[in-house]
Amino acid sequence: MLGPLMMNRERYNSPSYDMSLLWVVLSLLAFGMVMVYSASIAYADSSKMFGHNSIYFLLRQALYIAVGLVAAVIVFQVPMAWWQKMSPYLFILGIVLLIMVLIPGIGKVVNGSRRWISLLVMNLQPSELMKLFIAMYASDYAVRKASNMHSIKKGFLPMLGVMVFVGVLLLKEPDFGAFAVTASIAFSIMWLGGVNLKVFIAMLGALPLAVFGLVVMEPYRLERMKGFLNPFDDPFDTGYQLSHALIAFGRGEFWGVGLGGSVEKLLYLPEAHTDFLLAVVAEELGYIGVLVVVLLFAWLVIRAFSIAKEAVANERYYAALLAQGIGVWMGVQGFINMGVNMGLLPTKGLTLPLLSYGGSGILANCIAMSVLLRIDFENRRLQKGLQT
Repeated sequence: MLGPLMMNRERYNSPSYDMSLLWVVLSLLAFGMVMVYSASIAYADSSKMFGHNSIYFLLRQALYIAVGLVAAVIVFQVPMAWWQKMSPYLFILGIVLLIMVLIPGIGKVVNGSRRWISLLVMNLQPSELMKLFIAMYASDYAVRKASNMHSIKKGFLPMLGVMVFVGVLLLKEPDFGAFAVTASIAFSIMWLGGVNLKVFIAMLGALPLAVFGLVVMEPYRLERMKGFLNPFDDPFDTGYQLSHALIAFGRGEFWGVGLGGSVEKLLYLPEAHTDFLLAVVAEELGYIGVLVVVLLFAWLVIRAFSIAKEAVANERYYAALLAQGIGVWMGVQGFINMGVNMGLLPTKGLTLPLLSYGGSGILANCIAMSVLLRIDFENRRLQKGLQT
């Protein structure tokens, strides 16, 4: 008699969402804030632009995280049914923002790229929000077109047309890194949603040719590729960032030189608090520090796909595809950023999710994690026989 009662009690007293996922996200945000401060202190202190204020980036990152967490709490209250209903409209909003950023006077140019819209207190980067919107739209599309997903004409080509349009807008900025991530999210969801196998294989076969074409079309991408292949051949120009990132990894060895002890962050390594934050982690905390970051991201991706599997078991296919899309987003962007820092991939201009400095990135990442937690929350309520 007591056995079933105890099992029923445990069932209703179990956590209402994935605590391990929440702690991993909070750990990455906290660790990122510490490392952003460490990586940026010399840059902020030496620049008149930031008032020679050594804690300038720390304060702003703390503000971004606070805004992101508030947004995450609000988003968590919204049922997944509403997100599915709004997916097409959010995607249209993303398209409008990507067009707006290309308009002179609206889009802000930094380092030759027009990727930001000034909101006075912060700059909005539409491509960061578009990663979430494309995941939502592709998930909704795959569910709506489930009966046509094996059809090239009715299932695959419409989505391909949409992605080509988004890709053109992103490459106009230019933001090749965001294009690579959004394409990975969309086509992964299409594959998981049941797209024609032959089409998917053909697309994978054409991918190297497409990447090669995009590289040779733009001289700066070709120069980056040359710098990637041999960064120490031109360490003061095309190979500058990568050569200093590799030096940082080399100096860190196994245990690192100690938190705050990086030499490369002393105005040698550009974008040390954004794109190359992992190089500072490697120098200061060594192999162990990098391994911890990799393991935290691995757990995040694993949990995303586990939550998706539970959603499939509950026949919540939109939620399942969206959870997988978020997992692909975090995994692909994290892999690209880490690969660039380690010299495994050419420089892409992508930040490390949840860790690197940046308001739009932190906001989009926090919202995405909140959506993932909401999917898990609804899974657990269904398993308990409660309404979502």
